Amino acid sequence: MRGLYDPYEHAAELGVEVIHRRIRTANGFWYPDHRLIVIRENMRAVHDRAALAHEIGHADLGHTDDQPKHEVQADRYAAERLVDEERAWELCRWTQDGARIAAELGVSGKMWRVWWNVRRQQGADLGESVA
Repeated sequence: MRGLYDPYEHAAELGVEVIHRRIRTANGFWYPDHRLIVIRENMRAVHDRAALAHEIGHADLGHTDDQPKHEVQADRYAAERLVDEERAWELCRWTQDGARIAAELGVSGKMWRVWWNVRRQQGADLGESVA
C-alpha cells in the first residue's frame, strides 16, 4: 500500500499557493497566472482533499482554462492519487457498495466513481458493479 496522498504537500512541491475562501459556485479554482489555488472554506476533509487534488491536476497538467475535457482530466488525475489501488481492490472483494468503499478509502463518492470508471474503460476485470 502506498502512502496517503497529501495534496497540500504536493501543492507546496509544485510551488502552488493554496488558500481557503468563501466560494459559492465551485469547490475550487486554479489561477495559473498567479500559481494559486483557491478552495472553498469549511468543507469536510474528504471534499477538501478532492477539490485540492482536482485543482492540482489542472496545475500539473498545464491547464489554463476550464474546458470540459480538462475537467475530466483533472478528475482522473485526482482520483488516481486519492484512491489507493491495492486497498480499493481489497475492498471490492469485501463489498459491492460503492459508497461504503469510498468511505473506507477516505475519498469522495465522486472520486471513487471516477477511479472505478477509468478501470472499467481500461477493461479491468471488475466483476460486479460497485460504482
